[in-house]
Amino acid sequence: MLLLILTFVIPLKAYAKDEATGENTNQTTETPEELKKLYALSAVLMDADTGRILYEKNGQDELPMASTTKIMTCILALENGSLEDEVTISAYAASMPDVQLNIRQGERYRLLDLLYSMMLESHNDSSVAVAEHIGGSVEAFAKMMNQKARDLGCYQTHFVTPNGLDAEDEGGRHSTTAEDLARIMSYCLKNEKFLEITGTQNYSFQDLDKKRSFSCYNHNALLSMMESALTGKTGFTGMAGYCYVGAVRADGRTFTAAVLGCGWPPHKTYKWSDIRKLVDYGMRNYEVKDIFEYGRQFENAAVVNGRSDEVGLVMEEEELSLLIGEKDQVEVVYDVPQSLEAPVYEHQNVGSVRYIVSGEVMKVYPVYTAGGVEKVDYLYCLRQILEKFCLGVDVIDLWFQ
Repeated sequence: MLLLILTFVIPLKAYAKDEATGENTNQTTETPEELKKLYALSAVLMDADTGRILYEKNGQDELPMASTTKIMTCILALENGSLEDEVTISAYAASMPDVQLNIRQGERYRLLDLLYSMMLESHNDSSVAVAEHIGGSVEAFAKMMNQKARDLGCYQTHFVTPNGLDAEDEGGRHSTTAEDLARIMSYCLKNEKFLEITGTQNYSFQDLDKKRSFSCYNHNALLSMMESALTGKTGFTGMAGYCYVGAVRADGRTFTAAVLGCGWPPHKTYKWSDIRKLVDYGMRNYEVKDIFEYGRQFENAAVVNGRSDEVGLVMEEEELSLLIGEKDQVEVVYDVPQSLEAPVYEHQNVGSVRYIVSGEVMKVYPVYTAGGVEKVDYLYCLRQILEKFCLGVDVIDLWFQ
Protein backbone atom coordinates (compact mmCIF):
# COMPACT_ATOMS: atom_id res chain seq x y z
CA MET A 1 0.00 0.00 0.00
CA LEU A 2 1.42 3.36 -1.06
CA LEU A 3 0.45 6.18 1.32
CA LEU A 4 0.11 9.88 0.63
CA ILE A 5 0.42 12.19 3.64
CA LEU A 6 -0.78 15.77 3.20
CA THR A 7 -0.85 18.50 5.85
CA PHE A 8 -3.07 21.56 5.59
CA VAL A 9 -3.22 24.53 7.95
CA ILE A 10 -6.73 25.87 8.42
CA PRO A 11 -6.49 29.61 7.70
CA LEU A 12 -7.83 31.34 10.79
CA LYS A 13 -7.16 35.04 10.98
CA ALA A 14 -4.78 34.72 13.91
CA TYR A 15 -2.34 32.49 12.06
CA ALA A 16 0.20 35.05 10.91
CA LYS A 17 3.50 33.76 9.52
CA ASP A 18 6.78 35.58 9.20
CA GLU A 19 7.27 36.13 5.46
CA ALA A 20 11.03 35.68 5.71
CA THR A 21 11.18 32.55 7.85
CA GLY A 22 7.74 31.03 7.35
CA GLU A 23 7.49 30.58 11.10
CA ASN A 24 4.28 31.18 13.00
CA THR A 25 4.73 34.51 14.77
CA ASN A 26 1.65 34.29 16.95
CA GLN A 27 2.54 31.17 18.91
CA THR A 28 4.36 31.76 22.16
CA THR A 29 5.24 29.90 25.29
CA GLU A 30 5.34 33.07 27.35
CA THR A 31 3.09 33.26 30.40
CA PRO A 32 0.09 35.52 29.76
CA GLU A 33 0.44 38.79 31.64
CA GLU A 34 -2.67 38.20 33.74
CA LEU A 35 -1.36 34.82 34.94
CA LYS A 36 2.16 35.87 35.92
CA LYS A 37 1.21 36.47 39.55
CA LEU A 38 -0.57 33.27 40.51
CA TYR A 39 -0.11 32.29 44.14
CA ALA A 40 -0.42 28.54 43.54
CA LEU A 41 2.64 26.31 43.37
CA SER A 42 0.85 24.40 40.60
CA ALA A 43 -2.09 25.40 38.41
CA VAL A 44 -3.91 24.15 35.31
CA LEU A 45 -6.70 25.41 33.08
CA MET A 46 -8.21 22.63 30.96
CA ASP A 47 -10.79 22.32 28.21
CA ALA A 48 -13.10 19.92 30.04
CA ASP A 49 -14.54 18.48 26.83
CA THR A 50 -11.25 17.44 25.23
CA GLY A 51 -8.76 17.37 28.11
CA ARG A 52 -6.54 19.85 26.31
CA ILE A 53 -4.36 21.97 28.59
CA LEU A 54 -4.97 25.65 27.87
CA TYR A 55 -2.56 26.93 30.52
CA GLU A 56 -0.36 25.33 33.12
CA LYS A 57 2.08 26.39 35.80
CA ASN A 58 4.10 23.41 37.03
CA GLY A 59 1.09 21.36 36.02
CA GLN A 60 2.84 18.00 36.39
CA ASP A 61 4.46 18.61 39.78
CA GLU A 62 3.32 15.95 42.26
CA LEU A 63 1.85 17.60 45.35
CA PRO A 64 -0.58 16.70 48.15
CA MET A 65 -4.16 17.67 47.29
CA ALA A 66 -6.05 17.60 50.62
CA SER A 67 -9.85 17.34 50.39
CA THR A 68 -10.00 17.79 46.63
CA THR A 69 -9.43 14.02 46.92
CA LYS A 70 -13.11 13.70 47.73
CA ILE A 71 -14.19 14.20 44.12
CA MET A 72 -12.75 10.76 43.38
CA THR A 73 -14.41 9.28 46.47
CA CYS A 74 -17.74 10.74 45.40
CA ILE A 75 -17.63 9.59 41.78
CA LEU A 76 -16.65 6.05 42.78
CA ALA A 77 -19.53 5.92 45.25
CA LEU A 78 -21.97 7.13 42.59
CA GLU A 79 -20.71 4.54 40.10
CA ASN A 80 -20.45 1.58 42.47
CA GLY A 81 -23.17 2.10 45.05
CA SER A 82 -26.88 2.82 45.31
CA LEU A 83 -27.90 6.19 46.71
CA GLU A 84 -30.40 4.49 49.02
CA ASP A 85 -27.77 2.12 50.44
CA GLU A 86 -27.70 1.82 54.22
CA VAL A 87 -24.26 2.66 55.61
CA THR A 88 -23.34 1.53 59.12
CA ILE A 89 -20.66 3.61 60.81
CA SER A 90 -17.49 1.87 62.01
CA ALA A 91 -15.35 2.86 64.97
CA TYR A 92 -12.58 3.85 62.57
CA ALA A 93 -14.82 6.15 60.54
CA ALA A 94 -16.13 7.77 63.73
CA SER A 95 -12.56 8.44 64.90
CA MET A 96 -11.62 10.76 62.02
CA PRO A 97 -10.31 14.23 62.93
CA ASP A 98 -11.86 17.54 61.95
CA VAL A 99 -13.54 18.48 59.75
CA GLN A 100 -16.18 15.95 60.81
CA LEU A 101 -19.92 15.35 60.90
CA ASN A 102 -19.44 13.71 64.32
CA ILE A 103 -21.09 10.47 63.31
CA ARG A 104 -20.98 7.68 65.91
CA GLN A 105 -20.14 4.02 65.75
CA GLY A 106 -23.17 1.87 64.96
CA GLU A 107 -25.28 4.69 63.52
CA ARG A 108 -26.92 4.14 60.13
CA TYR A 109 -27.13 6.63 57.28
CA ARG A 110 -28.19 6.77 53.65
CA LEU A 111 -25.24 6.78 51.28
CA LEU A 112 -26.68 9.85 49.52
CA ASP A 113 -26.76 11.85 52.76
CA LEU A 114 -23.13 11.02 53.52
CA LEU A 115 -22.15 12.18 50.02
CA TYR A 116 -23.74 15.57 50.67
CA SER A 117 -21.93 15.74 54.01
CA MET A 118 -18.63 14.90 52.33
CA MET A 119 -18.92 17.23 49.34
CA LEU A 120 -20.57 20.27 50.94
CA GLU A 121 -18.87 20.35 54.35
CA SER A 122 -15.85 18.16 53.53
CA HIS A 123 -16.46 15.86 56.50
CA ASN A 124 -13.61 13.38 56.91
CA ASP A 125 -15.62 10.83 58.89
CA SER A 126 -18.32 10.67 56.23
CA SER A 127 -15.64 10.07 53.60
CA VAL A 128 -14.25 7.06 55.44
CA ALA A 129 -17.75 5.66 56.01
CA VAL A 130 -18.43 5.94 52.27
CA ALA A 131 -15.10 4.31 51.40
CA GLU A 132 -15.64 1.39 53.78
CA HIS A 133 -19.14 0.83 52.45
CA ILE A 134 -18.11 0.84 48.78
CA GLY A 135 -14.72 -0.86 49.04
CA GLY A 136 -15.03 -2.95 52.20
CA SER A 137 -12.05 -1.16 53.75
CA VAL A 138 -10.13 2.07 53.29
CA GLU A 139 -7.21 0.13 51.82
CA ALA A 140 -9.38 -1.68 49.29
CA PHE A 141 -11.12 1.56 48.36
CA ALA A 142 -7.76 3.26 47.82
CA LYS A 143 -6.96 0.54 45.28
CA MET A 144 -10.21 1.35 43.52
CA MET A 145 -9.28 5.03 43.51
CA ASN A 146 -5.86 4.33 42.04
CA GLN A 147 -7.26 2.02 39.38
CA LYS A 148 -9.80 4.66 38.37
CA ALA A 149 -7.02 7.23 38.16
CA ARG A 150 -5.10 4.94 35.79
CA ASP A 151 -8.23 4.37 33.73
CA LEU A 152 -8.52 8.14 33.28
CA GLY A 153 -4.88 8.49 32.28
CA CYS A 154 -3.81 10.04 35.59
CA TYR A 155 -0.49 8.26 36.05
CA GLN A 156 1.05 10.78 38.46
CA THR A 157 -1.68 10.38 41.07
CA HIS A 158 -1.50 8.14 44.13
CA PHE A 159 -4.39 7.83 46.60
CA VAL A 160 -3.91 6.58 50.15
CA THR A 161 -6.92 8.08 51.93
CA PRO A 162 -10.50 8.73 50.78
CA ASN A 163 -10.67 12.11 52.54
CA GLY A 164 -7.34 13.66 51.53
CA LEU A 165 -5.65 13.64 54.92
CA ASP A 166 -1.89 13.53 54.47
CA ALA A 167 -0.65 9.94 54.44
CA GLU A 168 1.86 7.60 52.85
CA ASP A 169 1.98 3.89 52.06
CA GLU A 170 4.27 1.51 50.20
CA GLY A 171 3.17 3.09 46.92
CA GLY A 172 4.18 6.59 47.96
CA ARG A 173 2.60 9.65 49.49
CA HIS A 174 -0.97 10.78 48.90
CA SER A 175 -0.50 13.16 45.97
CA THR A 176 -1.53 14.24 42.49
CA THR A 177 -0.76 16.90 39.91
CA ALA A 178 -2.88 19.88 38.94
CA GLU A 179 -3.23 18.32 35.49
CA ASP A 180 -4.41 14.96 36.84
CA LEU A 181 -6.79 16.63 39.29
CA ALA A 182 -8.35 18.71 36.51
CA ARG A 183 -8.69 15.57 34.39
CA ILE A 184 -10.50 13.72 37.19
CA MET A 185 -12.87 16.66 37.65
CA SER A 186 -13.52 16.79 33.89
CA TYR A 187 -14.60 13.16 34.11
CA CYS A 188 -16.85 13.87 37.10
CA LEU A 189 -18.69 16.54 35.10
CA LYS A 190 -20.27 13.79 33.00
CA ASN A 191 -22.23 12.55 36.02
CA GLU A 192 -25.41 14.57 36.57
CA LYS A 193 -25.79 13.42 40.18
CA PHE A 194 -22.28 14.59 40.95
CA LEU A 195 -23.17 18.03 39.60
CA GLU A 196 -26.44 18.06 41.53
CA ILE A 197 -24.76 17.22 44.84
CA THR A 198 -21.82 19.59 44.49
CA GLY A 199 -23.99 22.42 43.18
CA THR A 200 -26.39 22.32 46.15
CA GLN A 201 -26.07 25.29 48.52
CA ASN A 202 -27.51 23.64 51.63
CA TYR A 203 -28.85 20.23 52.59
CA SER A 204 -30.51 18.69 55.66
CA PHE A 205 -30.93 15.05 56.66
CA GLN A 206 -31.29 12.62 59.57
CA ASP A 207 -29.73 9.31 60.47
CA LEU A 208 -31.92 6.35 59.51
CA ASP A 209 -33.13 5.90 63.10
CA LYS A 210 -34.19 9.57 63.09
CA LYS A 211 -32.38 10.30 66.35
CA ARG A 212 -30.14 13.07 65.01
CA SER A 213 -30.57 15.86 62.46
CA PHE A 214 -27.89 17.60 60.42
CA SER A 215 -27.58 20.62 58.13
CA CYS A 216 -24.79 21.08 55.61
CA TYR A 217 -23.72 24.24 53.80
CA ASN A 218 -21.63 24.40 50.65
CA HIS A 219 -18.15 25.85 51.19
CA ASN A 220 -17.51 26.33 47.48
CA ALA A 221 -17.60 30.13 47.34
CA LEU A 222 -17.11 30.08 43.58
CA LEU A 223 -20.77 29.10 43.17
CA SER A 224 -21.80 32.52 44.44
CA MET A 225 -18.84 34.40 42.99
CA MET A 226 -19.36 33.32 39.37
CA GLU A 227 -22.71 32.71 37.69
CA SER A 228 -21.08 30.24 35.32
CA ALA A 229 -19.66 28.06 38.13
CA LEU A 230 -20.76 24.41 37.88
CA THR A 231 -19.03 22.57 40.68
CA GLY A 232 -15.90 22.50 42.79
CA LYS A 233 -14.13 21.17 45.85
CA THR A 234 -11.90 22.95 48.33
CA GLY A 235 -9.12 21.42 50.38
CA PHE A 236 -6.53 22.19 53.05
CA THR A 237 -3.93 20.34 55.09
CA GLY A 238 -0.69 21.51 56.63
CA MET A 239 1.31 19.83 53.89
CA ALA A 240 -0.99 20.63 50.97
CA GLY A 241 -1.85 24.21 51.74
CA TYR A 242 -5.05 25.55 50.22
CA CYS A 243 -6.22 23.62 47.15
CA TYR A 244 -9.17 23.82 44.80
CA VAL A 245 -10.55 22.16 41.70
CA GLY A 246 -13.70 23.34 39.94
CA ALA A 247 -15.46 23.90 36.65
CA VAL A 248 -17.36 26.69 34.90
CA ARG A 249 -19.57 26.59 31.82
CA ALA A 250 -20.66 29.48 29.60
CA ASP A 251 -21.50 29.94 25.91
CA GLY A 252 -20.83 26.31 25.08
CA ARG A 253 -17.43 26.38 26.76
CA THR A 254 -16.56 24.25 29.79
CA PHE A 255 -13.34 24.92 31.66
CA THR A 256 -11.83 22.92 34.50
CA ALA A 257 -9.31 24.67 36.75
CA ALA A 258 -7.13 23.27 39.52
CA VAL A 259 -4.69 24.89 41.96
CA LEU A 260 -2.43 23.14 44.47
CA GLY A 261 -0.37 24.71 47.24
CA CYS A 262 -2.23 27.97 46.87
CA GLY A 263 -1.04 29.64 50.06
CA TRP A 264 -1.14 28.77 53.73
CA PRO A 265 -2.95 30.48 56.64
CA PRO A 266 -3.94 33.23 56.83
CA HIS A 267 -4.16 33.38 53.01
CA LYS A 268 -7.36 31.40 52.62
CA THR A 269 -8.65 33.55 49.75
CA TYR A 270 -5.63 33.14 47.47
CA LYS A 271 -7.25 30.15 45.76
CA TRP A 272 -10.29 32.20 44.75
CA SER A 273 -8.05 34.88 43.26
CA ASP A 274 -6.09 32.33 41.23
CA ILE A 275 -9.16 30.44 40.03
CA ARG A 276 -10.83 33.63 38.86
CA LYS A 277 -7.71 34.64 36.95
CA LEU A 278 -7.54 31.24 35.25
CA VAL A 279 -11.21 31.22 34.32
CA ASP A 280 -11.21 34.84 33.14
CA TYR A 281 -8.20 34.07 30.95
CA GLY A 282 -10.03 31.14 29.39
CA MET A 283 -13.22 33.10 28.81
CA ARG A 284 -11.40 35.99 27.14
CA ASN A 285 -9.05 33.99 24.94
CA TYR A 286 -10.90 30.85 23.81
CA GLU A 287 -14.00 30.44 21.67
CA VAL A 288 -15.83 27.40 20.34
CA LYS A 289 -15.18 26.98 16.61
CA ASP A 290 -16.20 24.28 14.16
CA ILE A 291 -12.91 23.42 12.46
CA PHE A 292 -14.08 20.48 10.34
CA GLU A 293 -13.17 20.78 6.65
CA TYR A 294 -16.41 19.98 4.86
CA GLY A 295 -16.66 18.83 1.26
CA ARG A 296 -13.08 17.66 0.78
CA GLN A 297 -12.95 14.94 -1.89
CA PHE A 298 -10.38 12.16 -1.95
CA GLU A 299 -8.81 10.95 -5.18
CA ASN A 300 -9.56 7.32 -5.95
CA ALA A 301 -6.87 4.89 -4.88
CA ALA A 302 -5.33 2.70 -7.58
CA VAL A 303 -5.84 -1.03 -7.03
CA VAL A 304 -2.96 -3.39 -7.83
CA ASN A 305 -3.88 -6.87 -9.12
CA GLY A 306 -7.56 -6.05 -8.87
CA ARG A 307 -10.52 -6.69 -11.14
CA SER A 308 -11.04 -2.94 -11.11
CA ASP A 309 -8.29 -0.35 -11.54
CA GLU A 310 -9.36 1.90 -8.67
CA VAL A 311 -11.60 2.33 -5.66
CA GLY A 312 -13.16 5.38 -4.02
CA LEU A 313 -12.25 6.65 -0.55
CA VAL A 314 -14.70 8.23 1.90
CA MET A 315 -14.79 9.75 5.37
CA GLU A 316 -17.84 10.56 7.45
CA GLU A 317 -18.44 14.28 7.86
CA GLU A 318 -19.42 15.67 11.23
CA GLU A 319 -19.17 18.85 13.24
CA LEU A 320 -15.88 19.20 15.13
CA SER A 321 -16.25 22.03 17.61
CA LEU A 322 -13.27 22.81 19.82
CA LEU A 323 -12.07 25.61 22.05
CA ILE A 324 -9.67 27.57 19.87
CA GLY A 325 -7.50 30.49 20.98
CA GLU A 326 -6.14 33.34 18.90
CA LYS A 327 -2.64 31.87 18.96
CA ASP A 328 -3.63 28.30 18.19
CA GLN A 329 -2.62 26.70 14.91
CA VAL A 330 -5.03 24.14 13.50
CA GLU A 331 -3.58 21.54 11.14
CA VAL A 332 -5.33 18.76 9.22
CA VAL A 333 -3.14 15.80 8.26
CA TYR A 334 -4.51 13.49 5.54
CA ASP A 335 -2.91 10.05 5.69
CA VAL A 336 -4.55 8.34 2.71
CA PRO A 337 -3.41 5.62 0.28
CA GLN A 338 -2.52 6.28 -3.34
CA SER A 339 -2.69 2.58 -4.12
CA LEU A 340 -3.99 -0.61 -2.53
CA GLU A 341 -3.30 -4.30 -3.08
CA ALA A 342 -6.30 -6.44 -4.02
CA PRO A 343 -8.44 -7.84 -2.59
CA VAL A 344 -9.99 -4.66 -1.21
CA TYR A 345 -13.07 -4.95 0.98
CA GLU A 346 -15.94 -2.50 1.17
CA HIS A 347 -15.71 -0.13 4.18
CA GLN A 348 -12.14 -1.23 4.82
CA ASN A 349 -10.17 1.15 7.05
CA VAL A 350 -7.23 2.26 4.92
CA GLY A 351 -6.21 5.68 6.23
CA SER A 352 -6.92 8.53 8.61
CA VAL A 353 -7.45 12.26 8.91
CA ARG A 354 -5.97 13.91 12.00
CA TYR A 355 -6.98 17.29 13.40
CA ILE A 356 -4.09 18.83 15.34
CA VAL A 357 -4.34 21.97 17.47
CA SER A 358 -1.00 23.57 18.34
CA GLY A 359 0.80 20.25 18.10
CA GLU A 360 -1.76 18.15 20.00
CA VAL A 361 -3.89 15.57 18.17
CA MET A 362 -7.50 16.36 19.05
CA LYS A 363 -9.43 14.04 16.71
CA VAL A 364 -8.68 11.18 14.33
CA TYR A 365 -11.18 10.19 11.63
CA PRO A 366 -10.83 6.85 9.79
CA VAL A 367 -10.82 6.80 5.97
CA TYR A 368 -12.71 3.89 4.39
CA THR A 369 -13.02 2.34 0.95
CA ALA A 370 -16.29 3.14 -0.83
CA GLY A 371 -16.51 -0.33 -2.37
CA GLY A 372 -14.77 -3.66 -2.78
CA VAL A 373 -12.42 -4.96 -5.48
CA GLU A 374 -11.74 -8.66 -5.96
CA LYS A 375 -8.26 -9.93 -6.71
CA VAL A 376 -7.31 -11.12 -10.19
CA ASP A 377 -6.87 -14.93 -10.18
CA TYR A 378 -6.44 -17.78 -12.73
CA LEU A 379 -10.15 -18.29 -13.37
CA TYR A 380 -10.74 -14.57 -13.84
CA CYS A 381 -7.93 -14.39 -16.41
CA LEU A 382 -9.25 -17.46 -18.24
CA ARG A 383 -12.73 -15.97 -18.40
CA GLN A 384 -11.35 -12.71 -19.81
CA ILE A 385 -9.53 -14.65 -22.55
CA LEU A 386 -12.63 -16.62 -23.46
CA GLU A 387 -14.76 -13.48 -23.61
CA LYS A 388 -12.17 -11.88 -25.86
CA PHE A 389 -12.59 -14.71 -28.36
CA CYS A 390 -16.34 -14.08 -28.43
CA LEU A 391 -17.58 -17.39 -27.15
CA GLY A 392 -20.59 -15.64 -25.69
CA VAL A 393 -21.46 -14.98 -22.09
CA ASP A 394 -24.04 -17.80 -21.86
CA VAL A 395 -21.56 -20.38 -23.13
CA ILE A 396 -18.86 -19.14 -20.77
CA ASP A 397 -21.23 -19.19 -17.80
CA LEU A 398 -22.24 -22.76 -18.64
CA TRP A 399 -18.59 -23.78 -18.98
CA PHE A 400 -17.66 -22.30 -15.60
CA GLN A 401 -20.54 -23.98 -13.76
